[in-house]
Amino acid sequence: MRKLTSMLFISLDGVVEAPNTFVRSELYPDFPALIGETIAEQDAVLLGRRTYEEWADYWPQSTMEPFASFINGTPKYVVSESLKTVEWPGSQTLPGELENEITALKDRAGKAIGVHGSISLVQSLMTAGLLDELRLIVVPAIAGRGRRLLSRDGDAIQLTFQSARSTPKGLQYLVYRPCL
Repeated sequence: MRKLTSMLFISLDGVVEAPNTFVRSELYPDFPALIGETIAEQDAVLLGRRTYEEWADYWPQSTMEPFASFINGTPKYVVSESLKTVEWPGSQTLPGELENEITALKDRAGKAIGVHGSISLVQSLMTAGLLDELRLIVVPAIAGRGRRLLSRDGDAIQLTFQSARSTPKGLQYLVYRPCL
């Protein structure tokens, strides 16, 4: 069974929305290695509707590597009940019930499935017990405003620590897996 992983940039105060508002340019040299390591393990991407709509306008023209080549050349599955058509090459919608759609994707042969961006989707996947790994790139900044990944109602979600490392510029790369 394939693994479903999420990688997100997160500020010290838990904000994951619009990392371009809290990531300083001098941190950029540390990103390609972390991103490259993660995407090398993936051969499919799962996106929520809002992220799909934003990214479909941006990434096809982007030269920001290594992610641009990866996201443009990788199959993209969009979780949405309202989006009926997708224009970005390599994209298709998953309009059905979330758990069934994700289970079917994970049952297919292949490498890991990545969830990039898509805050609401990541929250839903964690709550439903469908996310296998959460990778956080902790940026040494306090964003102050924006959507937080870890603010949600409901029961606690227990995570098991897998690994951590620091980059030369001060990013923390943390990997967790949900407890079974």
